[in-house]
Amino acid sequence: MLRLLHVSDFVIVDEAEISFSPGFTVFSGETGAGKSILVDALSLALGARGDTGLLRTGAERAEINAVFEVPATLHDWLRERDFDPTDDLVLRRIIDSQGRSKAYVNGVPANLGMLREIGSYLVDIHGQHAHQGLLSPTKQRQLLDQQGHLGDLAHDTQQAWRAWRRALDALESAQRDADAIQQERERLQWQLSELDKLAPQPGEWEQVSNEQSRLAHGQALLEGCSSALALLDDESGSATQALNAAAHHIERLLRHDSQLQSVLDALESARIANSEAVSDLNSYLDRLELDPQALERAERRVSALFEAARKFHVEPETLPQLREDIAAQLAASEAAVDMDALQKQVDAAEDAYHKVADRLSKARHKTAQRLSTEVTAAMQELAMQGGAFEAALQSAPPGPHGKESVEFLVAGHAGTPLRPLAKVASGGELARLSLALSVIASQAAQVPTLIFDEVDTGIGGAVAEVVGRLLQELGGRHQVLCVTHLPQVAARATTHFEVSKSSADGNTLSDIRQLDEQGRIDEIARMLGGMTITETTRRHATEMLAG
Repeated sequence: MLRLLHVSDFVIVDEAEISFSPGFTVFSGETGAGKSILVDALSLALGARGDTGLLRTGAERAEINAVFEVPATLHDWLRERDFDPTDDLVLRRIIDSQGRSKAYVNGVPANLGMLREIGSYLVDIHGQHAHQGLLSPTKQRQLLDQQGHLGDLAHDTQQAWRAWRRALDALESAQRDADAIQQERERLQWQLSELDKLAPQPGEWEQVSNEQSRLAHGQALLEGCSSALALLDDESGSATQALNAAAHHIERLLRHDSQLQSVLDALESARIANSEAVSDLNSYLDRLELDPQALERAERRVSALFEAARKFHVEPETLPQLREDIAAQLAASEAAVDMDALQKQVDAAEDAYHKVADRLSKARHKTAQRLSTEVTAAMQELAMQGGAFEAALQSAPPGPHGKESVEFLVAGHAGTPLRPLAKVASGGELARLSLALSVIASQAAQVPTLIFDEVDTGIGGAVAEVVGRLLQELGGRHQVLCVTHLPQVAARATTHFEVSKSSADGNTLSDIRQLDEQGRIDEIARMLGGMTITETTRRHATEMLAG
C-alpha cells in the first residue's frame, strides 16, 4: 500500500507531504483546488511522462517521492534486480526546468519503464475519463481479460500467433526465393568442395610454414650450427677449454679466500650449460639433413594454402574455420529450402496457436457470463432498474488477441433490447456503468492500492450513496483513494483530506490537510450546500457521517 507521498514545486503545489492509511481515503475541495494534481503526481512517480509544464511557476525543478509497503507479488521482481523486498519501496521522480527527467528506485537510478513495471504491481488508477475509454473495443477486451485474470493466457495467445506468423513468413519467403536460395546453395557447395579438396587442418599453416622455412635454409643451419659447436667444444680455444681453465685457477685460489666460492659456482653452472648446449647441438646436427624432396612438398603445400586464402579473401590460418562456417551455412540453406520441414513448422505453430486460443476463448466465455451477471446486478442499485448488461463474444478470424471479438451490450431499462454500449448509453448511464465495471474489476485486482479520480462525475442522489457504499466495501479489501465532489461518497471514508487553494504575491498555491471530525462536518456541509454553510447543512453532514 501507499504509505507516503511527498510533492514539491509541482503545478500549484509548493510542498506537501501526505501520510496514508489502509481503508477508504477521500480527497475533496473546490473545483480547481488541485485535487487531481495529487493523482497526477503519483502517476509521475509511477512512470508517466512529464514536461516542464508540470513545474510550479518560477521553480527550478519538481520532485515527487512515493513510499510504498512492498506487496508479496513484487518480491521476486525486486530480488531479481538485487533490491531487498523487506524494505519499504521508495520511488523518486525529478523533472527540471530544462525538461530533463530523472527516476530512482530506492536511491538507484532507474528508467521510466522500470517505474511503470513496478507500478503495475502497486497501483490501479481509474481516471475521471475512464468511461470514454470504455467505448473502445480494445478497452472492453482488456477489461474482460483483467476481470478473469487472463493476462498471461492472452499474452501466450499473442506469442503463439506471432510464432505462427513467423513460420508462415519463413515458408512464403522460401517459396518466393527458392531460385535465389538454390543459387546460393550451389555457390556454397562449390566453396565447400574446394576446401574439402585442400583439407586444411587447424594449426597446419604455422606448422607447414615453419617446416618450409627450415628446409629452405638447411645448408645455412648446418653450417651455422657446426661453427657454433666448434666455438663451444673444439680442441683448442673453445668455450669448454676456457671454462675448464678458469675453474682450475679459481679452485687453486679458493683455499686463500673463500669469497671466491660464488665465482667457482658460477663457472660450474656455465660449464654445465655449455655442456648441455654442446649436447643439444650434436643431437640437432645428427637429425638435420638436406631433403630437396621434402622442401618441394612443403613449398607446394604453403603455396596451395596461400592461394586458397587469397581466393576466399581470408588469412591462411583461418581456412579450417572458414570450411566449418561454409558447411554450417550450407546446412542452414538446405533447411531453408526444405519445404516439407517448413510446412511442418507452420502446422505445429498453427496447432499450438489454436490450443492456447481455444483455452482463452473458454475462459473468456466463463468470465463474460460472470461479469454480465455482476454488472447487471450493480445496475439495479445504480438507478438503472430493469436494465441489463452483457459482455458478448462473437467469433472472429484468428488473430493476435484470440478467436473472438468482445463487445459490451446494454439495455438501460426493462423491455428494451440489448444494444452496443457506444450507441445507447447516455453520459450519465455510461459513467455509472464505468464505475460499476471499475469496482467489479478492482475487486478482482491483485494490486493493493486503487485510485478513483472523479469517476463519480454525473452521479448524484441515492445513486451517490450506493457509490459511496461500494467504495467503502472495496476499502475493506484494498487501500482505496478517491478524488470526489460527492458528500455521500466523502461521508463513507475512513480518512478525509481537504484540498484548497490560496493566492499570495500573485501566485496560486494548493494546500492539503487531513480533516478532524469537525473539519469533516464543515467540508461535507460545504459539499452539500455550497460556499454558504448553515446549521441545517451541518446537521445534515453530521447525520451523513453518523450513518
